[in-house]
Amino acid sequence: MDREELKEKHFATICVHGSGGPDPVTRAINTPIYQSSTFAFLNAKEGAQLFAGEKEGYIYTRLGNPTQAALEREMAFLEGGEKALALSSGMAAAVTAILALVKTGESIVASNTLYGGTHKLFRELMPRLGIEVIEVDATDPANIDKAMRKDTRLVYLETPANPTLTIVDIAACSEVAHRHGAKVIVDNTFATPYFQRPLELGADIVLHSATKYIGGHGDTIGGILIGDAEFIDVARGEILRDLGGCISPFNAWLLLRGLKTLPVRMERHAFNAMRIAKYLAFHPKVQRVWYPGLTTHPQHELAKKQMSGFGGMITFEVKGGREAAVKLLDSVKLITLAVSLGDVDTLIEHPASMTHSTYSPEELAECGITEGMIRLSVGIEHVNDLIDDLSQALRQI
Repeated sequence: MDREELKEKHFATICVHGSGGPDPVTRAINTPIYQSSTFAFLNAKEGAQLFAGEKEGYIYTRLGNPTQAALEREMAFLEGGEKALALSSGMAAAVTAILALVKTGESIVASNTLYGGTHKLFRELMPRLGIEVIEVDATDPANIDKAMRKDTRLVYLETPANPTLTIVDIAACSEVAHRHGAKVIVDNTFATPYFQRPLELGADIVLHSATKYIGGHGDTIGGILIGDAEFIDVARGEILRDLGGCISPFNAWLLLRGLKTLPVRMERHAFNAMRIAKYLAFHPKVQRVWYPGLTTHPQHELAKKQMSGFGGMITFEVKGGREAAVKLLDSVKLITLAVSLGDVDTLIEHPASMTHSTYSPEELAECGITEGMIRLSVGIEHVNDLIDDLSQALRQI
């Protein structure tokens, strides 16, 4: 089946069958792990052509690898982009994208609720490179409009946001950014292309920490960028080439394997999360629950509009502040106390002291990250067992 015919199939079918068919060299159904640092040239002329970019092929795995290329082809197909670039981690993807688009003396406007590592990057490293980052409440596109300057080259959004699950209007923010001549990056880690496709909503680039739902099993690290050919060629040919944030062939293969089960995992994550969110919403020891699928979520209608499902992440606040949150974290038995997310196992953590400890107390307050807030990455276990574990842990408060 060719790519055009495959485009007419359901997302789940595309994930399983892939866009490129069997491996072109071996006819293997699953892409082999090309575990080689270096690739031989047929002759000196071919070597010169490859280095000059006059011929497609492989030179050195830092610059590209057949297993990596297969992952990039599938992710571009799933997100609806022209090309993709796989990197060593989500943070490597973020840095690569920014340096491909923004130069010293220019600026970035970003949503103010972000993964803690991205926030630290914006607050500490980018200023050292002469790049200013202005963080605003992006739930109102007017705030982005007000923050834009003549030197703003990029608007960086995360939706649903980590950890508050804030939803940003991708289409509206993209319209503002493009009017000012800036590009838009959307971190789509929480939603995945199964539930949200930012390029179709007007964004220019999609970023994934593929470590999370793309891999799905907590056993690999990787990052992926998807966008137009011009952007990806610069990101690969200039930034990746010089900084070397390449993904290993084995990790690329693990992410390819993860894509085959992405639809069934995301459906189960979302089913479990909705059940748990409803349970927590009525629990007497829970102050508030943030889940886009609940009608009480402030951007519930927007989430319904730009997402086809609400994902597997829940954030909730327990009564009693940090002391109560710590007690709950130390009382779970089945659920695992750990950072990261998107694993088949359910993971629980305390953003204020863990993933978002890079935020100052003032920044935490501004973003609504409270001392009693807990982030839950809902796995694919039986939902009743997860609710039972949360129930017994909440009784300890």
